[in-house]
Amino acid sequence: MTAPFAAALLAWFDQQAADLPWRENTHAPDPYRVWLSEIMLQQTQISTVIPYFNRFLAAFPDVRALAAAPLDDVLKQWEGLGYYSRARNLHQTARIVASQHNGRFPGSAAELQSLPGIGRYTAGAIASICYGERAPVLDGNVIRVFARLLDLPDDVTQSATKTKLWQLAADWLPAGRTGAYNQALMELGQTICRPRAPRCDVCPLRTHCAAYAAGTQAQRPVKRRKAPTPHYDVAAGIIYDDDGRLLIAQRPPDGLLGGLWEFPGGKQEAGETLPQTLRRELREELAIEVTVGELFVVVRHAFTHFKITLHAFECRYRSGPPQTIGAQDFAWVRLNELDRYSFGKADRDIIAALKSRPDLLL
Repeated sequence: MTAPFAAALLAWFDQQAADLPWRENTHAPDPYRVWLSEIMLQQTQISTVIPYFNRFLAAFPDVRALAAAPLDDVLKQWEGLGYYSRARNLHQTARIVASQHNGRFPGSAAELQSLPGIGRYTAGAIASICYGERAPVLDGNVIRVFARLLDLPDDVTQSATKTKLWQLAADWLPAGRTGAYNQALMELGQTICRPRAPRCDVCPLRTHCAAYAAGTQAQRPVKRRKAPTPHYDVAAGIIYDDDGRLLIAQRPPDGLLGGLWEFPGGKQEAGETLPQTLRRELREELAIEVTVGELFVVVRHAFTHFKITLHAFECRYRSGPPQTIGAQDFAWVRLNELDRYSFGKADRDIIAALKSRPDLLL
């Protein structure tokens, strides 16, 4: 059963579709560009993604170029987009596509889901946009559009509700132009059916919307309240040796910020002072001893599920050749060499603070 609003939605999209760099050839969309854009757009605004997409494409113009690049180079190009597991999966998928699929992306949603970092939504987007497959999509934007169209009172964070919405997304697919229809749904959620202050006055689906008729747009979709976000204090060391070089460490490849570099340290435990935390963490991760000096800068940062306050201390390296116990690698570098390495946002804030001190430019 095709969605009763499909014709109106497609007519709106034909007139209002945004001019985006991954839509350069709407008649023969490039699966590489579509895949790259969909991965970048996960939990990230379009306006943020566009300059990253253009720079990434300039560095890695096709899937074979991405596959051949060192992971460190990929992470450096990704630096600032966050959710770095996306970049690691991107690189891994590129290598699989280049080596096992002759550089061509699989043509069905089912095959695409076998690749790292490609879930049901991303697979549906690529398969429908690039190959015309009747594959549904269901992201946060589409969920919001559907919840308002139906005036849905159910909690959309519950798996049973999502299952129903996925089925509806599949049932409502039109017989043709599935890729355009899916893009139109997503774009409608981004630009018109917004989380706050939806633009119902210009919505092409207004006459089909049960929430608009009932005046309940602001109450849809229904979501359970989030639990309070945990907070942690973290100590990090800006560690100098006698030659004025800085010690940085590379995080293990898996897990939070995997493969990125950092000023080494870790989370404060109960009963510890921050300098005690730092000395303990440096022994556990790198087997080194330092003298902890003055607090240099405090950085606050929010991750997806928790927040940190990062306390960066100036330290003097004392003894113990660094060992990769809790780190992937380490390096002694000059301040002006740090730009060669990929860092997370909190550590980049420390670097910015260091660079603001001309006396530290060694």
